[in-house]
Amino acid sequence: MTAFGDAYRGRRVLVTGHTGFKGSWLCLWLSRLGADVTGLALDPNSEPNHWDLLNLPISDNRVDIRDASAVAAVIRESRPDIVFHLAAQPLVRRSYREPAATWATNVTGTAHLLDAVRQTPTTRAVVVVTSDKCYLNREWPWPYREDDRLGGHDPYSASKAGTEIVAASYRDSFFRDSGAALIATARAGNVIGGGDWSEDRLIPDLARALAAKRPLVIRSPQATRPWQHVLDCLSGYLLLGKHLLDADREFAEAWNFGPDDEGNRTVEHMLQSLAAIWPRVHWEQSTERGPHEAGLLQLDIAKARSRLQWRPVWGFEDALAATARWYQRWLESGEVTSAADLSRYEADAAAAGRVWTQG
Repeated sequence: MTAFGDAYRGRRVLVTGHTGFKGSWLCLWLSRLGADVTGLALDPNSEPNHWDLLNLPISDNRVDIRDASAVAAVIRESRPDIVFHLAAQPLVRRSYREPAATWATNVTGTAHLLDAVRQTPTTRAVVVVTSDKCYLNREWPWPYREDDRLGGHDPYSASKAGTEIVAASYRDSFFRDSGAALIATARAGNVIGGGDWSEDRLIPDLARALAAKRPLVIRSPQATRPWQHVLDCLSGYLLLGKHLLDADREFAEAWNFGPDDEGNRTVEHMLQSLAAIWPRVHWEQSTERGPHEAGLLQLDIAKARSRLQWRPVWGFEDALAATARWYQRWLESGEVTSAADLSRYEADAAAAGRVWTQG
């Protein structure tokens, strides 16, 4: 299979946030696609962590995205053809504890990156990864489209709306000339998959509870989220990046990458489905009152389906089974099945005739 039309073979690719959950999976896939990958990130914030478990042979730069001169130095040296910008403070509850740091990382850090790209004529494309939480969430029963209003109650969500505004401002102000880098933003839903050890996330919290032989404590069992496997949202990022590398200027805008409708499930439904796969799963509801978190959030992916011809590969049950299997293998034997999961995902995508598998 020639995934993404060989768009990444031999390309110089910079991944910011490469030591994180999504970033490490993206580096694994890019390495398989034959890209020359450079990473820019802080040290992993958990032990164990997916990045160290993968042990990928890429250029690994430990740089804070808030350090403008250090970011510029890495970009000057690596001269990337394309940048996937995933470096962020990604947690809602941490943003309540560290609001200024969240804004500095997510908004000012993005400005630092795009400013450095302005000075790098070899860079042709930038995919800025934000979040489904960038929308002003009114908790209405229909999904959000790319032209809906941005906003955010908590510092994390508001900072992601700010990231979108920064990216659009740089695109309109500095990247309109012919030959300038094309900038797009990508908004994904709640991502699951093996190797996530972040705090205050459902699956990692569950894995830690299982390892400690105690029940998982959950906050909001009826909260509904658009759940998707990490490889599904990454396939969207990579397909979008291919179009930008092909100088398709019409794709330099905002995109949603979420599950089909059946992926919008409550936390309780997710845990019940996990318990059917993995009988050791048990949970109880917390009585502690925490900070505000959205109860309902859904993404409209009609634009990506019609214009990019992108669709997710794994439905809710397949994504959940793959995730449970990864943690089961890790907890029982220390085995890391990420490469095998990627192979299975690519084979399923090819069997389903997804556009990015068609050579």
